[in-house]
Amino acid sequence: MNTVLDHLRLMARNNAYANERLYDACCRLSQAEFDAERSGFFPSIRETLNHNWEVDRYYLDALKEEGQGLSVFDTQHLASAAELKPAQKSADQALIAFCDRMVEGDLDRNVAQDRGKSGVFHETIANTLLHLFQHQIHHRGQVHAMLAGTSVAPPQLDEFFLEFDRHPSAQRFWETG
Repeated sequence: MNTVLDHLRLMARNNAYANERLYDACCRLSQAEFDAERSGFFPSIRETLNHNWEVDRYYLDALKEEGQGLSVFDTQHLASAAELKPAQKSADQALIAFCDRMVEGDLDRNVAQDRGKSGVFHETIANTLLHLFQHQIHHRGQVHAMLAGTSVAPPQLDEFFLEFDRHPSAQRFWETG
C-alpha cells in the first residue's frame, strides 16, 4: 500500500467483504431472530443493518454530489436479511467504484452534507470516507455481538488484510483491487 488512495480503496473492499460475511450469517437467522429485541444502539439486528444501509446511501449521495441529502432516510426499511443483502451489496459496490475513480486531488475536496436543522456542512472526501468506514465497523460490531445470542455463530470479520490470515472469500476483493 503506497498512498492514501490505496488505503481507502482497500477499506472499501474490506467493507464489502465484511458486510458480505455478516449478511451470509444474518440470512441464516429466522425472521423472528432477525427482528428480536436485543441490546445495542439500535434495538434489533434488522434495525442496525437498515441503519448502516441508509447511512451508507446518505454519505454516498454526498460524496457523489447527487443532491438527495436527508431524503435518503425517507426510504422504507427493508424487512429481512434477504432483502437487505443485495441492497447493501449495491451500496458497497458503489462505494468501491467511487473510491476506484478518485484521484489524489479529490481527497481534500469538500462535499456538502445536509444536517437538517443544523444546516449544511462541508467535509472533505477523505474525512467523509474515514467516518463512513468507522461507522460501518462500529455497527457491524454491534450486529456481530447480537448474533452471539442467536442460533447462528458470528462470523470472523477481521481476516482481510494479512496474507497469513486472509479468509479465502476475501481474496477476490484483492484480485479486483
